[in-house]
Amino acid sequence: MASHHKEMSKTKDKTKDMEKIMVTAVVVTYNRKALLEKVIRSLLAQTVEIGRIIIVNNGPTDGTGEWLAAEYGNDPRFDVVTQENVGGSGGFHRGIKEAAEHDTDWIWCMDDDVFPTPSCLETLLAYAARIEGAGILCPHRLMSGKTFTGEARTLNLGNPFRDMHNDMVTPEMVENAEWVEIEGMAFEGPLIRREVVEKIGLPNKDLFILYDDTDYSYRAVRAGYKVAVVRDALMEKHDFQSVTSYREEKMKNKWKLAYHIRNTAYFGHQYGKNVMVRYMAAIPFLITMYGAITFNFIKGHKYSVSDYALFWKMMMRGINGELGKITSY
Repeated sequence: MASHHKEMSKTKDKTKDMEKIMVTAVVVTYNRKALLEKVIRSLLAQTVEIGRIIIVNNGPTDGTGEWLAAEYGNDPRFDVVTQENVGGSGGFHRGIKEAAEHDTDWIWCMDDDVFPTPSCLETLLAYAARIEGAGILCPHRLMSGKTFTGEARTLNLGNPFRDMHNDMVTPEMVENAEWVEIEGMAFEGPLIRREVVEKIGLPNKDLFILYDDTDYSYRAVRAGYKVAVVRDALMEKHDFQSVTSYREEKMKNKWKLAYHIRNTAYFGHQYGKNVMVRYMAAIPFLITMYGAITFNFIKGHKYSVSDYALFWKMMMRGINGELGKITSY
């Protein structure tokens, strides 16, 4: 009986401690009002109260701004930042900047297509107290009930002939351990300690999309912080793969592919551990694409042999640090 009372007391103390923690949520959205509504509902349903919710509305044309003003304009917890479409990287740069300029202990970032379960934040905070040196903690994502992974356990920055993301987290790794340490994360639910932002700064807004999350988590790792995926912190992800895989869709989509090649080359040039990686990081992916187009491995693609020059140009832009929104090919 005495031990039962002790456990009850510990639980109450833990709850009190969490109540003292200030968390700011940052959601970046772009013309997906229906999904955003679901994200906000999931944030308001958390078992630990979120002190402030910042919605970064990137270049809306679907009435998102008007809906936010009508629904949450008088709610003191909400701040809406409306700006031109500067990509996910520009959105998280602005949102984290806004969050860090006010009183907060943690910044919880997400796109508009992920939905944390009610205990997700509470679980992340509990593990933040348990994992020594924890700087960024990421949820365990589920898509249609199955574990979804895209994180890199380690990043290959030493071998130019292998993919940079050749050591990926698998569903089994996440499901069979309380937490998995990683180097490359996704901006889909990472809980970032304010101290990390103060030490490493803001995400690189000039990447526009892709690699902004990997770049940020790797900078945190280099600064001495642990980045980890927490098994019991569950987050549902919108099922965009019902028809096709993410990789296949990206390979079909020329503008996304251009960013992927450019930003891969940039990342390798910034962090490569030898001269070859610094100049050849994007080569394995280029070879894959050249082969896929030449031998027609990608169903329904709209590329031609003339696009080989485009891919090469994007790689050179990354190496030379020519970032920002791509307005011409």
